[in-house]
Amino acid sequence: MLLDIMEQKQIKICVIGLGYVGLPLARLFSTKYKTIGFDMNQRRVDELMCGHDTTLEVDDRLLQEAIAGGLVCTTDVDMIRDCNFYVVAVPTPVDRNNNPDLTPLVGASTTVGKVIGKGDIVVYESTVYPGVTEDECVPIIEKISGLKFNEDFFAGYSPERINPGDKLHTVEKIKKITSGSTPAAADLIDSVYSSVIQAGTFKASSIKVAEAAKVIENSQRDINIAFVNELSKIFSRMGIDTQDVLEAAATKWNFLPFKPGLVGGHCIGVDPYYLAQCAQRYGYNPEIILAGRRMNDSMGEYVASETIKLMLKKGIQVLDSRILIMGFTFKENCPDVRNTKVIDIYRALKQYNLDITVYDPWANPEIARREYGIDLVNELPQQRFDAVVMAVAHKEFLDIDTEQLCNEKHIIYDVKGILDKNIIDGRL
Repeated sequence: MLLDIMEQKQIKICVIGLGYVGLPLARLFSTKYKTIGFDMNQRRVDELMCGHDTTLEVDDRLLQEAIAGGLVCTTDVDMIRDCNFYVVAVPTPVDRNNNPDLTPLVGASTTVGKVIGKGDIVVYESTVYPGVTEDECVPIIEKISGLKFNEDFFAGYSPERINPGDKLHTVEKIKKITSGSTPAAADLIDSVYSSVIQAGTFKASSIKVAEAAKVIENSQRDINIAFVNELSKIFSRMGIDTQDVLEAAATKWNFLPFKPGLVGGHCIGVDPYYLAQCAQRYGYNPEIILAGRRMNDSMGEYVASETIKLMLKKGIQVLDSRILIMGFTFKENCPDVRNTKVIDIYRALKQYNLDITVYDPWANPEIARREYGIDLVNELPQQRFDAVVMAVAHKEFLDIDTEQLCNEKHIIYDVKGILDKNIIDGRL
C-alpha cells in the first residue's frame, strides 16, 4: 500500500505545528504535494492565511504564492482527516528543572491518532532523545486510532535543521536525515523528502539512529561553546583578550572557530538535556554534557557581574544608574525570544537596583512581557546611559554610534564581539 500511494502520486501531506520549523516545511512541500498546515493557535493560522509570517522565516511573497497554489492552514482537525503523510513539527522544550517536556509531542500524537488511517505515515521532526518516536509517540497513536504499528500505519523520523534568521541555509538547502520504521516506509519517506530538498537526503539505518544524530549535533556545539566560554573567563583574569587569542589560533587549519557567548534558543540550549536524561535512564552520568550546560547557563550572570565590576573601576555609581541592554532575542536578526539568555543578564543586573532599558527592534514587546515579565522597546531610546551591554548582534546595531548613547563617564560591554575594541571596556 505504501508503494502504491507513491506510484499513484496521491500523497497528501499534513504538517502539524506551524512555527519556525513547520511553516517553512509546509511551504516547501506545497510546491509539489497537496499540503495542509495544522496548528492549535487560531491567531497564528489567521495571520498565515492573510499571507504574513510573524516569525519572518518564510518571506511573505513565498507564503502568498504557496497559499495561492493551494497551501491551507487550519485549526480544524476534520480538514486533515484525508491526509496520508503526517509530519509533526512541534516544540520540545524543557521544564523549570531542565527535564524534557514532551507535552506538545503527546498532544500532536493524540491529534494524529484521531485522524490517521490504514497505510498512512507519520514522521516526527521534533528534537528528542533516542526512542521517543517509537516508545512514547507511536503507542499514543495506536491507542487513539485502534490501528497497529507497522501493519496499519508506519512512522519515521527526520530531524529538523532549521536555523532561525538564516536566509542562506534555508530548509531546502540543508541536507536532510530521514528514517522509517520499516525498509519500505524508510524508502517512501526518503523519496518524499528528497523530492523537495535540493541538498539531498541521508537515509539513517533506524529511527533511533536519526534521533541520536540530531540530539548530538546541538550537544556538540553546546560543548564547544562552553569550552570557549571557559577560556573567556580564564583569559579575562589574565588580562588577555579572548577574541585576539581565538583569531590567532584560527590560523591553524584544523582549529574549530567557535566563539564565546550566550547559548539560548530552542535547540542548543535545550537538546543536551534530552540526551543527558536519556543517558541517566541507562545508568550513565554524562559529565561533559552537563558540565557544558552549567558553563553556558552561567554566562548571563557572568556578563552582568563583569559589567558591574567595570562600572566600579571607572567610579560610576551603580545604584540607580541607567543601563541599556541592546538586543533581547536569543540570536541576531530574528524575532525569536524562546529561551533567550539575555534575560539572565537583565535579572542579574536588576538585583543592583539599576534603571534598565531593553532595546530590540526585532522582538515583540507583547511576547516579552507575557513570557518574561519585562517591558522592552523597539525604538532606540533618546537618552544617555551609564552602561551599554551589547547582547545581540542585530544588523541594525552595527552602525549605531554607541558613544552617542552614553554619558561622559560610561562603560560598554560587548557580549558578541562586534564593536571596535578601542571603544569598549570589556567583551567575552
